Amino acid sequence: MAVPKVCGIETEYGIQHVGGDGNPVTSSSLLVNAYVSDLARAGWDFEDESPGNDARGYAREGALPPEVETHLVNAVLTNGARYYVDHAHPEFSTPECADAAELVRFDLAGEEVLRRSMWAVDRVLPAGQRIVVYKNNSDGKGNSYGTHENYLMDRAVPFSRIAHLVTAHFVTRQVFCGAGKVGTETAKAPSGVPFQISQRAEFFEEEVGLETTLKRPIVNTRDEPHADPHRFRRLHVIVGDANRAEVSTFLKVGTTAFVLAMIEDDVFGSADVVPANPVRAIRQVAADPALRTTIDLADGRRATAVSVQWELFERARKYAEHQGFDAVGGEGVGTDILRRWEQVLQGLETDVSEVSGQVDWVAKLQLVEAYRDRHGLSWDDRRLAAVDLQYHDLRPERSLFARLSTERLVDPADVERAVFEPPRSTRAYFRGRCLAKWASAVSGANWDSLVFDLGTDPLRRIPMMDPLRGTADHVEALIDQCSSPADLVARLSSGEREPRDG
Repeated sequence: MAVPKVCGIETEYGIQHVGGDGNPVTSSSLLVNAYVSDLARAGWDFEDESPGNDARGYAREGALPPEVETHLVNAVLTNGARYYVDHAHPEFSTPECADAAELVRFDLAGEEVLRRSMWAVDRVLPAGQRIVVYKNNSDGKGNSYGTHENYLMDRAVPFSRIAHLVTAHFVTRQVFCGAGKVGTETAKAPSGVPFQISQRAEFFEEEVGLETTLKRPIVNTRDEPHADPHRFRRLHVIVGDANRAEVSTFLKVGTTAFVLAMIEDDVFGSADVVPANPVRAIRQVAADPALRTTIDLADGRRATAVSVQWELFERARKYAEHQGFDAVGGEGVGTDILRRWEQVLQGLETDVSEVSGQVDWVAKLQLVEAYRDRHGLSWDDRRLAAVDLQYHDLRPERSLFARLSTERLVDPADVERAVFEPPRSTRAYFRGRCLAKWASAVSGANWDSLVFDLGTDPLRRIPMMDPLRGTADHVEALIDQCSSPADLVARLSSGEREPRDG
């Protein structure tokens, strides 16, 4: 059986420093520092970082792993998340979540952290300066920044099978999780396109590869499991957009969990829906908001992106009937994924406007077209690009998205709790609770370990090699009972309810 698809999202936010010196690294550092300066937190432990490992067992000529910038602010929060500066952007990485529904909640918590960061930095900036953050993927000048997903997978599944079969989904899922974009930015994008479904699609140049910033691949091969490498792999997905619509995020993650579970259980079926040329196909799909373009498939047929998604949906429905929902979060979450997947595809097929409350690119296109018609603008008018950007503005009083009646899946009170409290269903619970209770004793943290400084040599590293250990069920009572971190470490050393497989 497929392992549960524990998942997470890493979002690099767009940043603008009005009245500043124009250095985005400095601005990002100011922003993150302003938020974390008075919080219980731990520094990031780089001990287990290996971003250059390739799932294929080699790196293609010219492939370079991303640089790890250890000098920039890099904090672990009490909700189990990582908040840091990644190159020129503030980045929020959610804690590990058990399913798509939980991930939506912590993705929204990330938005709230960024909003509070803007408020915090306002108090320290000189008069006339402000920092504005956007949840988008492009600066409109040819520079793209990522929203990466991560999914737990069984190490025994051949990576070549994953890479080949998941491509059909990655190329076509943008019809319900694309964030939309006015115009194009690269020479390789189809010419004369006024609006694209996806912000990121035109930036992908290879089918499979290690890079994340140059020659971006549709399937990324980074082999950094952040877990027991003999049991697990982590599929690092860089092909998605940053979503404001909660249903888009839910479907982006939930449908991908289903597809990966089918691949893992080797019941995906025929590969006939895989595009013959994925790079060309992903751009073709993005360039057609009418959803009529057909792409070449490997078996010689042509199909629309929506029809490919219908085929994947039918396979997922049959998979659920025979295998159940354990891999995608249980029956409640799994049933909701299938229901919403079907409803959105029906709307896209019959009347796209029906899904404006669920799908980002449809909502944005309606806003842009209304503004364009009202003012009689051509598609290359800069004011339309400004409308596009304002859709992603995280300031409630400025955001165009915030004015829309999009469907909400998460109660605001639950988002508020997720800003400070970790999910109870993964190892993030152990990380977050220890930070909240003993922050001064935690000298470092990362995804698969926590390092305590007990005032004596050596430092004590607590491994967390299974993302589904260290949950509230496993360690809540133990943490509550312990009077000190030394007490906790001693009890864990004696074998009491460990946050890892024994």
